[in-house]
Amino acid sequence: MGGVYRCVQGCVPVCVPHSALPLTTGTRESPVTSIHLRGASEVAPAALSSFLHTEPKMPPPPIPGPSPIYEDYARCIRCGLCLNACPTYRLWNLEADSPRGRIHQMIHVELDQQPITDSFVDHIDKCLDCRACETACPSGVEYGKLVEHARAHIERDYPRSWLARVTRNFVFRHLLPDPHRIIDAARVLRFYQRSGLQAIARSIGVLKLLGLAERERLLPRIDDDFFFRRLGWTFPAAGPRRARVAFFAGCVANVTFSQLNEATIRVLTANGCEVVVPAGQLCCGALAAHAGVREAARELARKNLSVFLRKDFDAIITNAAGCGSTLKEYHHLFSQSEEEQSQAREFAAKTRDVSEFLAALGLTARLKPLPIRITYQDSCHLLHGQKIREAPRALLHVIPNLDFVELPYSEICCGSAGVYNVTQTETSLELLAEKMRHAQSTRAQTIVTANPGCLLQLRAGAAIHRTNQEVLHVVELLDRAMVSS
Repeated sequence: MGGVYRCVQGCVPVCVPHSALPLTTGTRESPVTSIHLRGASEVAPAALSSFLHTEPKMPPPPIPGPSPIYEDYARCIRCGLCLNACPTYRLWNLEADSPRGRIHQMIHVELDQQPITDSFVDHIDKCLDCRACETACPSGVEYGKLVEHARAHIERDYPRSWLARVTRNFVFRHLLPDPHRIIDAARVLRFYQRSGLQAIARSIGVLKLLGLAERERLLPRIDDDFFFRRLGWTFPAAGPRRARVAFFAGCVANVTFSQLNEATIRVLTANGCEVVVPAGQLCCGALAAHAGVREAARELARKNLSVFLRKDFDAIITNAAGCGSTLKEYHHLFSQSEEEQSQAREFAAKTRDVSEFLAALGLTARLKPLPIRITYQDSCHLLHGQKIREAPRALLHVIPNLDFVELPYSEICCGSAGVYNVTQTETSLELLAEKMRHAQSTRAQTIVTANPGCLLQLRAGAAIHRTNQEVLHVVELLDRAMVSS
């Protein structure tokens, strides 16, 4: 709201927003104040003419999809229960890098129309979007929705560096949505890894000189065969068919986790599922949505909705917790007036994480004993995003002779967080070091998790900290325990 200001000489009232007024330390008596405006004769004619003929500034285009309203921010009662759940607050003890601190900053930008500052961008960029604060919050604050909208606002209005703009535009708008570009990039990386160039680059120190040494250590090994070749295939159930499911294969997982995808299909078919891998499916859009590149995420969502809703399936299965969280929340990308909103809700109703689906369906495949000690790291977007904690543990407990030990602070992020380990590498490695310390304390031979990004991060952690621990997905361990027919 603004105040109405009237000239004492009877001029036309002028409405001035309160935010435009200088702040004072005294009390404000009334929003209606008398201000003496000088007459036209007291103002330089050129300046007055310039003022009168100033073109109004066009507002920026609206951020597509639904926007948070006042009540979404007001749910935060500043109780502080989120602080100990927040990885960045646990590291630095800074209020500005806590969920409630970031929400306070969002209110100034989103509701009070304050300009986006470098400091605001820095604090929002440092958030992992792990959503652990949502689990801890007694008021039901949907923090993930708020931070993604803040990032969309930044993407629209904040001038990042030229290199950052070019990189973000290529990755989110051209690389991830295009399977052919993913394949081309994977082949280049595979040549780098297999030809000896990687060993040379590491040994002569060129990566450190370029500031890429830490990021390069997190680079996944590229597969020999890509899972893209399986798109369009149907895998029959072993024995009586109990369900017909569609498998969401992901994007980068098709070139780095082909064996995980194959293991997922084997476990599903062994337990009576016919598995269809629909052709035409694309990246889920999670990385773009988390980064604030909302239009790219919306376009990917439209294409996936079209592909997966063409045929009737009992469930749409994903083995990636990060993908699953976004797939179940496609309706957050579309407003009520858009036709995709109802399609997204229909799609979400059928989407299941593979552990969630198998735990509900029940395992029928015979399992052999695995006499090893394991521990389990909760994937943030499975635990905090999808609220699934018991399903993966229930599946692990079914395996005979498995010695399961709970991982201390398993609910705290490992530092992967989508592309966070690339954009905020130092912080990511700090979180990873703490995670590996707790993993070592369990004396487990194998660390199990439920998301490809977590697998990459924890495998890098095992190598960096030399823990000699194997890192597997839940379904990879189930696949290993299955008795071959």
